[in-house]
Amino acid sequence: MRLVLLGPPGAGKGTQAGALASFYAIPHIATGDIFRMNVRQETPLGSEAKAYMERGDLVPDEVVIGMVMDRLGAPDCSVGFLLDGFPRTVPQALALEDALTEDGRGLHFVLRFVLPDDEVVRRLASRRELEGRGDDAEGVVRHRLDEYHSKTEPLEFFYWERGILRDVEAVGQVETVTQRALKVLDEFREAQDA
Repeated sequence: MRLVLLGPPGAGKGTQAGALASFYAIPHIATGDIFRMNVRQETPLGSEAKAYMERGDLVPDEVVIGMVMDRLGAPDCSVGFLLDGFPRTVPQALALEDALTEDGRGLHFVLRFVLPDDEVVRRLASRRELEGRGDDAEGVVRHRLDEYHSKTEPLEFFYWERGILRDVEAVGQVETVTQRALKVLDEFREAQDA
């Protein structure tokens, strides 16, 4: 299974990614982990990314895509993978699609974890109180939501057009949301097999 997770900050994507990757016995690939690994191992892509990061610049898509595709070429990804945090934009999605098609693979599913903005703000405010995270202040969260909506809605449409986007309601207990996601994936697989 080759799967991408989308959803606003605070929707629980990281938690759900771990549960789904474990259930399907596929690697959970988070872009933050890939960045840190490449920088730590001083790979050519890691060195290039580090130079941008040290200047406070965004790492260009071609570097990010190179790191992700390098990771997807690892033997443990031959049975599938779950991408968390990538792609974030339509150009990244197009590059991923082209690279996977070139490898004779394609994405099977894209799950969008749906959470109302007010619930996002409430969850992240609660997390801020528990963990003291400055990036969870309400003004910052609302800005992150604006960024998410402006950049991710075109990405959602991109996958909807390809017929592989499905929604999962992200309100509720972690286990309940996981069960919803598994049910959506099962129903989608059955529909594809019919």
